[in-house]
Amino acid sequence: MRFMNSESEPVAPEAVSEVAQGARLLPRITIQAFCEHSQTAQLIESAVHDRRMSKVALTTHNGGLEGAIETYRSNPTPNLIIVETSAAPEEIPNALERLAEVCDASTRVILLGHVNDVRLYRDLIRSGISEYIVLPSTAANVVASITDIFASDNAAPIGRTIGFVAAKGGAGSSTIAHNVSWAISQTLRQDCLVLDMDLAFGTAGLNFNQDPPHGLADAVLANQKIDQTMLDRLMSKAANHINLLTAPVALDQTFDFEEREFEQIVEMSQKSMPIVVLDIPHAWNAWVRHTLATVDEVVIVAEPDLASLRNAKNLADAMRALRPTEGAPQLVLNKVGVPRRPEISSDEFASSIECELLSQIGFDAALFGTAANNGQMIAEISASNKINEHFRTIGMHVSGRAVPAQSARGAGLRKLPSLFKKRA
Repeated sequence: MRFMNSESEPVAPEAVSEVAQGARLLPRITIQAFCEHSQTAQLIESAVHDRRMSKVALTTHNGGLEGAIETYRSNPTPNLIIVETSAAPEEIPNALERLAEVCDASTRVILLGHVNDVRLYRDLIRSGISEYIVLPSTAANVVASITDIFASDNAAPIGRTIGFVAAKGGAGSSTIAHNVSWAISQTLRQDCLVLDMDLAFGTAGLNFNQDPPHGLADAVLANQKIDQTMLDRLMSKAANHINLLTAPVALDQTFDFEEREFEQIVEMSQKSMPIVVLDIPHAWNAWVRHTLATVDEVVIVAEPDLASLRNAKNLADAMRALRPTEGAPQLVLNKVGVPRRPEISSDEFASSIECELLSQIGFDAALFGTAANNGQMIAEISASNKINEHFRTIGMHVSGRAVPAQSARGAGLRKLPSLFKKRA
């Protein structure tokens, strides 16, 4: 495929990033697609697997542009219509006018066509569609176009979500998550919120030497009553730029959650904090799977042993299936170099699970034990220790600062003003 810019010069597809870094989740919208070819229908249906589309209700139909016109003569229109047309360029503007006559004022339209021509592009601008995509294309390009319409850059900024999960119990995922949060907050001077999602056995309160009366459980149990003001009150400040929603660490009740139980809290947290670190327990249930599927970055923390290798491989494969348009999870090897313990080499470990190795954290029982017992971060115990550089490296990578973020659409067609939206 070739993309056109406003000067009608072709842009090579390899110059366009497939997935935007820190891309927004789309709001709850309804999309209906009208396709002329089965390949196009498959393309649209594959887009729903993108994590940004997790709240979107999408259906596909046959019939193309003419089918959409007939359908909406007697049916209400959704938030977005995606239509494919193989009509001649001179016939398309007239067909779009007929579609506009049966559309609600707020409906947006993305047109899928087979002609890459600047004159047609200018005609489509005058017709008022929201976007024109030249086929063949990719699911990532389709999602990026939808995102530009409903989660545009001029919307309120949202924070980046980073989920840390252990390959096995005791691998030190929480310790890594907390120290990386500290490194991000102190290096970037940005507010960072740590969500301790292990409500029964979480250690964020201990590691930051905090014992707040309220925390994440209060936010979850408030259900639909939670709002931004209440969430801000439930947060506790552990240090400059470090905020916590701690776990109650109580066994007087069980915590069984629905798949999307934490979704609202995470979204609200993103509105007030530029960095949100999710300390996810070593478990596998519906809400853990959904949370991992929707965060911006997944970091697997493992030890260099066989059990961790097996579990990390399973986690990585699950993440690829749940996040087909995203990069593979990142890997951090912890407790490397335990005396007299046979270990799998870091290169072999990373290649086996096909994940990028962000860092290896050496085993230092005295340093980490002292920090844990004192309720302090490693940087507070020993600011000059080389381990802190590992935490900073991980932090810069997962916060998107290691590599400049690129637009998923690069130099593609710019967003078009929609006459469909302006109709009275």
